[in-house]
Amino acid sequence: MTAAAYELAQVNIARLKAPLDSPRLRDFVDALDPVNASADAAEGFVWRLQSESGNATDVPFFGDDWLIVNLTVWRDGDALTAFMYQGRHREMLARRREWFERLAEAVTALWWVPAGHRPTVAEAESRLLHLRTHGPTPYAFTLRTSFPAEASEPVAGEVPEGLGCST
Repeated sequence: MTAAAYELAQVNIARLKAPLDSPRLRDFVDALDPVNASADAAEGFVWRLQSESGNATDVPFFGDDWLIVNLTVWRDGDALTAFMYQGRHREMLARRREWFERLAEAVTALWWVPAGHRPTVAEAESRLLHLRTHGPTPYAFTLRTSFPAEASEPVAGEVPEGLGCST
């Protein structure tokens, strides 16, 4: 298969410092719709996890009500990186310590999916736990230590035994 047969999935999580409806998180919540709209329009953007709210702040992750998840699919790492470090998203990254706890373990994982596949939350949890346990591998990696799509045969929805949904 060629690289064009794959797309890049990414998950990142954050632990809130306060409830989403608190004054402390007002700027973050107010920026969600504009940042999501800019992602939706970004070159190389494919898909993002959304609930009925239009974002994913109410989607459970690891069974922890204080964690929020961002799960997206991109054409490739270049498209993801270009979006991450420009415009409103860059501004939000600069302020993340105001809104989110600093976590010691990995909070972001990337992996290749067959083009057209939309990863599930269980898949994202599995990939993040794998990265935390084994470091970057073709199964789950980081932007700094990435692997080409050809390095592995990604299997949509595959969750290795023993990788449950707890931290």
